[in-house]
Amino acid sequence: MRRTTVLTAAIASLALMTGSGIAFGAGEKEKDMATIPGGEFTMGGNEHSDEPRHQVVLDSFLIDKFEVSNARFKEFMKATGHPAPAYWDDPRLSKPNQPVVGVSWHDATAFCKWEGKRLPTEAEWERAAKGPSGDNHYPWGHSLDPSKANYGQNVGRTEPVDAYPEGVNGFGLYNMAGNVFEWVSDWYDPHSYKRSNALNPQGADKGYNFANQGPVKVLRGGSWLAPETSLHTTHRFWNQPENNSYGVGLGFRCAKSAAPIVHADQAGRDAFIQALISMGIEKYPDALVSIEQALKADPSNKEYAATRDLIKKSLKK
Repeated sequence: MRRTTVLTAAIASLALMTGSGIAFGAGEKEKDMATIPGGEFTMGGNEHSDEPRHQVVLDSFLIDKFEVSNARFKEFMKATGHPAPAYWDDPRLSKPNQPVVGVSWHDATAFCKWEGKRLPTEAEWERAAKGPSGDNHYPWGHSLDPSKANYGQNVGRTEPVDAYPEGVNGFGLYNMAGNVFEWVSDWYDPHSYKRSNALNPQGADKGYNFANQGPVKVLRGGSWLAPETSLHTTHRFWNQPENNSYGVGLGFRCAKSAAPIVHADQAGRDAFIQALISMGIEKYPDALVSIEQALKADPSNKEYAATRDLIKKSLKK
């Protein structure tokens, strides 16, 4: 209990710092991307054994408001010579504003890199899908609403990437439930949540090898073919990264790390952050060394001084 309390206090202090010196910005404004603020949220849910609830802390990041469309992917193909994905000429799925489908994880990764972005991590995807409250069961709230997502073959095809405006979540993200499953960067392992880092988790070191078909990557968000249970913001699915089976429902969106705003007294703040991290794992002697370094860089900082007092009290217990 004591360790949990200290860790929570340290995380709260880090969050407060976004208003008192450390902040994150997107730099030049990114077209059609939403900024997701850094902080703590509860990842996972109660529906399946591979998604136990646990606390995660993320840095600020940006994520596409829309799934990558056929039009965007066509620009990529034209510029790079990348081959067309499966179902490229399928009339049900090939309109410019429909999401690109039939893409492998490698296709998605290559596209994001070409745009100067990357695939989101699984934790980032879920944080973005859950919205500002951080706990929505569906992107729009806690109750299933067929008018807010394309799933279960209710339509019989993908819909445009800006369809279902009623289902847009509080971050302004479209189709985080349904339309197409979305690749994320992480390897899938059914036990990875129990072993993952709390800070900016990157997923398992290697993917689970289902039926000796090869290790698998994570998919999120459900699709126009998948049942309603796949729409949960916590739902995890998977596929081999080179595979586009289920390709009529495989797409993606890109993400990007937010650039930190650098200030003159960076050394003091770096030491302060290290002190908070050491407090969170109850290494108080190390925390004291770090906070003294922070105060040396900025002797008049009241927050640093108050933190040193907390550390000294903890050392006396």
